[in-house]
Amino acid sequence: MTDDKVVPLRSKNSTCPMCAKPTVDDYRPFCSKRCADRDLGKWLKEDYRMPSDEQPGFDGEPIEED
Repeated sequence: MTDDKVVPLRSKNSTCPMCAKPTVDDYRPFCSKRCADRDLGKWLKEDYRMPSDEQPGFDGEPIEED
């Protein structure tokens, strides 16, 4: 065997992305059910968006004009 170090996947000092309080294992990466539910609500209301150069309503097909 080699003496490779085990690298933890997450920091023990992680903070909640909603309120910046320390996280709790039961709700990781959040600190509470309330913050987890707030985040879910943002997803469901489509508050999170990816930046794009496309115009709204553009489906990739060129518009044919007569």
